[in-house]
Amino acid sequence: MKRIFWLALLFLLAACQSQPNLPIINVFDGETHIAHTTEATVPMQILAEAGLSLGLLDTLFVNGEVADANTTLSCEICTLQIRHAVTMTLITPDGEQDLISSAWTVGEALSGFGIQLHTADFLYPPAGTPVTDQLKITYTPSRQLAIRVDGQVLPIRSSAETVGEALIGAGIPLVGLDTSQPAPMEPLPADGQIRIIRVVEKIELEQTSIPFETEYIADNELEVDEEKILEAGNPGLIVTRTRVRYEVGLEISRKTEGERQVREPSKQTVAYGTQYVLKTAVIDGKEIEYWRALEVYATSYSPCRSAADRCYPNTSSGLPVTQGMIAVTHDWYLALGGQSVYVPGYGYATIEDVGGGIPGRNWIDLGYSDDTFQPWHQWTTIYFLPPVPANTIWVLE
Repeated sequence: MKRIFWLALLFLLAACQSQPNLPIINVFDGETHIAHTTEATVPMQILAEAGLSLGLLDTLFVNGEVADANTTLSCEICTLQIRHAVTMTLITPDGEQDLISSAWTVGEALSGFGIQLHTADFLYPPAGTPVTDQLKITYTPSRQLAIRVDGQVLPIRSSAETVGEALIGAGIPLVGLDTSQPAPMEPLPADGQIRIIRVVEKIELEQTSIPFETEYIADNELEVDEEKILEAGNPGLIVTRTRVRYEVGLEISRKTEGERQVREPSKQTVAYGTQYVLKTAVIDGKEIEYWRALEVYATSYSPCRSAADRCYPNTSSGLPVTQGMIAVTHDWYLALGGQSVYVPGYGYATIEDVGGGIPGRNWIDLGYSDDTFQPWHQWTTIYFLPPVPANTIWVLE
């Protein structure tokens, strides 16, 4: 009996030595978990023994790292995980296409197809979303743009559909009357160039004075050519409203929107002297008596030096043009024709002729013969000699 016992014990020991302890490999396939004991060391064989298959586009992970299914395992404790490829639809501005990937997230899937994502890209669902079968992914890649604004060029990326949306996304919205080239509602330009045009409108108010009328009243207590303001006049006022448009600091348009009279002019009343007082003065060494003296601008002429188309030998009164004959404006001539005067440096004369005058100035034209002509272009004083004409001009203009 003892012999039989020892023989049985030896047999059991030998049997145990011939059956070594085999490793247990955990295999995960989706929700399926298999603890598989095997002598195999190649993942593809292990999966086959476990009744699992690995598709051409599936990914195998060994202890969390991507591994080749036909490479011998080198780990003592191994966990195999199968990530099966799924089909997704990628929707872009160019159309739709199917993507087959075993990536874990949307971002990894797109990267696997050579799509580099930028922060400004439009992607839905987001890059970190887990990949599932039949997932629809909408993707609009951003473009490089150059925005010219306020003297600077700002580079940005944008996936917007229109220029206006791109500017808002870049934090450079159009303000007030600002506009852009291309216009805000237009699609992004092919060359990527966007220009912001700063637009400002200003209202200008222009004031225009309305001259007042002057009423003259004769006053025998004032000497001739003396005036006294009895009631001061006040000019009226018109305000014109103009809208001025500036683009990038430069004026491009000006539009009058209307005008309004804000003040009526008020009439001025002036008293003018009608009292003649004879006075004396020593001029050119001579003592003369006069009743009026005026500052005038003097020129000179002769029969053939009158700026006319031909020579005119006679004055308007019919006398020959010679020294001592003076021309004045038509209004003066009507009231003062034949009036005796004295002009310093010229001498005694009478008003006998009519000339064109000089606008804005009291003017006389001193007559000469062609042989004795002397040019005059200067201010001087004309003295009116007695007697006083009955129809004189009280206020000379």
